[in-house]
Amino acid sequence: MTKNSERAIDAKLTRRAFVGAAAATAAVGLAGCAPAATDEAPAKDEDLPVTGEDPYANAEIFYSTCPPECQHHNLKGYVVDGKLVKVESSELNDCAACARGIARGFMCNDPNRLTVPLLRDGDKGSGKFKEITWDEAFDLIQQKLDEAIATDGNQSICYATGSGNFGAMHGPVANAFFAHLGGATTTVGKLCCAGVYESVVYIYGKRFLDCRNQIENSTYCIIWGNNPAITKQGYFQRFEKVVENGGKLVVIDPIYTESAAKATDWIAPWPGTDAALGLAMLKTIVDEKLYDEEFLLAHTCAPCLVDKATGEPVMEDPEDPASFVVLDTATGNVVRHDAANITAALTLEGTPQAEQYNTEFELIYANAAPWTVEAAEAECGVPAADIQRIAREYATAEHAMIVHNMGGFMRTENGTYAVAVGAYLAAFCGQIGHEGEGYSDAGGVCEVKTGAPIEVPNLLEKMPTIPCFKFGESILNEDPCKVNVFWSMTGSPMTQWPNTNMVRKALEKIPFVITVDEYLTSTALYSDLVLPCAGIFEVDGVLAQNRSHWIQLMEKAVDAPGEAKSDLEIFTELARRYDFGDAFDVPMETLISNVIEPAGITYEELKEKKAIDVVGPDYIPYKDGKFLTPSEKAEFWVRSWKEEGFDPIASYARAEEDARNDNELARKYPLFSVQQKTYRSVHSTFNNLEWMDEVCDQKPVVLMNVADAETRGIQDGDAVVVFNDRGEHHGVALVNDLIKPGVVGLQNGWWEQQGGSSSYVTNDKWRTLGGTHCCNQTLVDVKKEA
Repeated sequence: MTKNSERAIDAKLTRRAFVGAAAATAAVGLAGCAPAATDEAPAKDEDLPVTGEDPYANAEIFYSTCPPECQHHNLKGYVVDGKLVKVESSELNDCAACARGIARGFMCNDPNRLTVPLLRDGDKGSGKFKEITWDEAFDLIQQKLDEAIATDGNQSICYATGSGNFGAMHGPVANAFFAHLGGATTTVGKLCCAGVYESVVYIYGKRFLDCRNQIENSTYCIIWGNNPAITKQGYFQRFEKVVENGGKLVVIDPIYTESAAKATDWIAPWPGTDAALGLAMLKTIVDEKLYDEEFLLAHTCAPCLVDKATGEPVMEDPEDPASFVVLDTATGNVVRHDAANITAALTLEGTPQAEQYNTEFELIYANAAPWTVEAAEAECGVPAADIQRIAREYATAEHAMIVHNMGGFMRTENGTYAVAVGAYLAAFCGQIGHEGEGYSDAGGVCEVKTGAPIEVPNLLEKMPTIPCFKFGESILNEDPCKVNVFWSMTGSPMTQWPNTNMVRKALEKIPFVITVDEYLTSTALYSDLVLPCAGIFEVDGVLAQNRSHWIQLMEKAVDAPGEAKSDLEIFTELARRYDFGDAFDVPMETLISNVIEPAGITYEELKEKKAIDVVGPDYIPYKDGKFLTPSEKAEFWVRSWKEEGFDPIASYARAEEDARNDNELARKYPLFSVQQKTYRSVHSTFNNLEWMDEVCDQKPVVLMNVADAETRGIQDGDAVVVFNDRGEHHGVALVNDLIKPGVVGLQNGWWEQQGGSSSYVTNDKWRTLGGTHCCNQTLVDVKKEA
């Protein structure tokens, strides 16, 4: 076994080089994207031998990618004498990778990495483990899986994957394994993007068709409820070019973020009120006739009829989901929406059909009508004049876009409606499908098909699902099933899932918890068995995920530390023990080919080019107003919403957990809290790296407005406790005017070993429309640490 100490590199040296480079350009996390740590050879550093030679001249070069939810930078690794000594952006990127991308090199050489399987040897959470062999680990896993199936069936096995790695040999392989095993319980409810799935997918036909490549062509860009200067650093330079070119950049966020610092406008609504804000903008646009009538009639279902008696869209053929009908103003007849030579009516006022039908346009306006700019000011805390101004500017801009990037505004009770209203605005104003326009998601494309590396067989019986927001209650109450084995990988429920105390109790109750990770994470602390996992540059694979414009080859550059194995290797060995190993034990070339062949790419081509842009630099989603719905138009009425008992047209009502409510909860906990992403991590990934300590916060920060801090006797730098009935989060107060009074900002992703996650206090409401996470609809109070 290779000792960790033998793998270590001089992280201090490279860290200093990184800090110097960052200081020379801009404040870290503000200028968009930090330079690569080793873009300039640190020849003058006193810790380096000054030889005049290029230390990387004879290095072997390998390519991989940084797969969490950022830019998905293509990375270039340099290997000397079997060690990964340098990581930088490859020549395929148009900018340098951020600190998290560069950190991949430090992760490969981190002496804190797990190297052997660990079996719990004390109470859960104690951190006491003993080393065991892989044979012992596999024997134990098989024994526990067999016992679970024998006593309570396959449904008593539950597994959860996350966004820790989006490579095709991780989550997809887990899906294949448990399906081959006969099925397992999974989790339901999306922590980040349920609002998009439950709105844009139905309204526009698909998601992930983002307009990243069109940002710098925009003349008016609204960054709604997200902070791309931190979370999408790889292309924040494109937002800056909007301003450089004379355009406007508007940030809507209760926090004056790094992105807001680069913007021309900052709009700060109360958390969870974004749907009301958007409806007020829409009402202004309709009242002032600033909408694009030609686009609405040609490319949307705004004129399509909805029966007043049933509340359902009227269809020419009930079996044809694209057969909407409209009123033809020329003939007075009700005809199919795509009939030739018709002029559809947006409103039915004054027509005989008005008694029986509404148009979708009328229904949308009816929900927007109560939201005058004055009413929205009272509800959202945004001046009426600002709401009116940005509505007018957006509607009349030459090229406008809204970028929501799975933003925090959708992680609220009204999150699905808030996202939908943004989709309405883009379609009403015709600001989509053209150069410099669009309604942009988190980066990626769904137009290119990809496959699974291993076939996932159909299950003979439907398996239960557990809401991840109510994971603790579900496990403790054995509802909908008893869980005997829980397999956690590519994520950390103890840092990310809401109401952490309940998650902890669940992990303590489950008889056998397995965590697969590179580190002893917060979740691993509460596990019975921890398996060491190989990471980036330690495995072969492919990134072909719908959060990237690129399909990227992932090359193995070095061996994983000690006895760490890839997820694929782990599942392949287990598959052999269950007699379906042949499905897994196939060459990597075949697995990669299975993934990329549906996209029309061969393994040989990818191996040569390393990464392939599958859409091209001039890509425009929904080009020329052609949507991917059955009608090929934007469809505003959403059936699934009605089936869940909600209004099928986007609306707004104040949330259950709101500081303005006249109830005991709001009096007890009078502060809104919202989650902040940090420069040092993606969720909880990278957060434990010591290298991050020199360029980022070293402890959780609690952002407070001066007024809120003074009321509580809190000063900048004080140790504080954020608390509610769910739990406590400990941090250091950062007191200034960069956050709306009445709101506190909590940093996401801190580990149990670093003081605990802000998820200890977050709202675990279930069920919301579409299953949105309500972490940003959380009430708290703050006090000084005793």
